[in-house]
Amino acid sequence: MRAIRQATRLARRVRERLPAHLPAHLPERLRARVPARLRVPARLRVPARLPRPLLVTLGCLPGLAAALALPLCAGGIEHAATAAAAARALHSAGSRPATAHLAPRPYVVPRSVWLADPADPAGLAARSQPPPRHDDKVVAVFVHHTDSPNGYDCADAPRIIRHLYTGQTGARGWDDIGYNFLVDRCGTVYEGRAGGIDRAVTGAHTQGFNHRTAGVAALGTFTAGAAVPQPMVDAIAAVAAWKLGRSGVDPRSTVRLTSSNSQSRFAAGTTVLLPALAGHRDGFMTTCPGAALAERLPEIRRTAARLQGRTSFPAFTGMP
Repeated sequence: MRAIRQATRLARRVRERLPAHLPAHLPERLRARVPARLRVPARLRVPARLPRPLLVTLGCLPGLAAALALPLCAGGIEHAATAAAAARALHSAGSRPATAHLAPRPYVVPRSVWLADPADPAGLAARSQPPPRHDDKVVAVFVHHTDSPNGYDCADAPRIIRHLYTGQTGARGWDDIGYNFLVDRCGTVYEGRAGGIDRAVTGAHTQGFNHRTAGVAALGTFTAGAAVPQPMVDAIAAVAAWKLGRSGVDPRSTVRLTSSNSQSRFAAGTTVLLPALAGHRDGFMTTCPGAALAERLPEIRRTAARLQGRTSFPAFTGMP
């Protein structure tokens, strides 16, 4: 359109000046009637008669400009359509949940296995269980240790979990075991708190930060100098990758969490940035999960990210 306007102005300018150019053969009295603003200096005047080819060219200028403008116009329309399509795609992608980095779900032993006590078949399994509470998603995982002996046989893990359950629901008066998952030294993952392993079950593992989080407990005590079995480390990473991947959270990122209890490290209502894969001590005043296991958290984050198929380092997510 700009080229058309320029060509039109040029043709109009030529037509306006033709009377001042041509009257070389007219009487002086007619020449005097041409307004001064339209008179062209002698050095710029063209011959009285313009060559016919030039006149034809001048007459065709608007059409030529229009023809030249058509590809530009078409290109502009195509560019605008492409930009609009890209914008729609971005909007659509932003409105969909991030599922590009889902990790496989590890095998999880159901809670019915550790609830079944051979010495008391009608005991814990028959216990009345209050309805579970759920959040909309899991955006952070807290790692714990159970502060129990390390030298156990892996086949004895169900009994240890059962003991933890009776302690938390008995002496502490909780409605269920606090951890969402428990991992033994051989890397076996057990379902903890009731409510469904595929759902965002509200746990009781990190005071002030139980909402939108999952608690994974390592069976044992992992203070400074203790050996953390590699199968346990890998299993914790697998659980974290799976749970965080369902919400599109990179295990190496940081997230915003809001404290719900002033007995945590932060006053109730305070929004803080915490690692998406954190230790218990990041949210509560404790030494849990122990210095030895805390030292393995960077490795666990990297392994979890790899299980999600991530290669580049994450930017700050700040996911609520």
